[in-house]
Amino acid sequence: MTIPDEANRTLDCGKTVQELADYLETGRRPPDPHIESCPECLNALEALERAGRLARDLVDSDASRLPAPPESWFERIFATIHEELRAGRSFPISHPDPRVQITVTEGAVRALLRDSGDAIDGVFISRTEIIGDAETLGAPVEINLTASLRFGIAISTLTRALRDSAYAALAAHTDLHVTAVNITVEDIYNDTREQS
Repeated sequence: MTIPDEANRTLDCGKTVQELADYLETGRRPPDPHIESCPECLNALEALERAGRLARDLVDSDASRLPAPPESWFERIFATIHEELRAGRSFPISHPDPRVQITVTEGAVRALLRDSGDAIDGVFISRTEIIGDAETLGAPVEINLTASLRFGIAISTLTRALRDSAYAALAAHTDLHVTAVNITVEDIYNDTREQS
């Protein structure tokens, strides 16, 4: 898999998205100790695998009737993956001992949101955004999620499930004071695997 130059930037740990894509193509062989133990690299590998699965599904579904997606489509996907994998801000987690400081990175919270959405059958999260002063404990924040949904399931059903899942995941793993989870549906896709 060749990553467009525009999106092939270096992660905070020093690896590039192209290196990770090449590593996936080899079946993660031989194992790279850095990649296999680096949270940023592991998040990137998961994001690349998810993007690859969705792209294959879309190509299978559309190949017979639509032209190939433009190169800019792939560039946007990889640019978004790169942007969301950065550690970003640190969000505080409350602790009863004032001498103890615990934080969770913005990248980890974005990965949590993607995972909570991807766990719902028919939902693919393409972008996450945390709006507000999340670095201040108790400050109100809003969550913006952009998703693709599978054709054949009511949009209201999937967005309600996605919103509930995001609220539950954030409540269980963070101390963010979430006042809203906003969802934008950017695409409806056909899953051709269910048609065969």
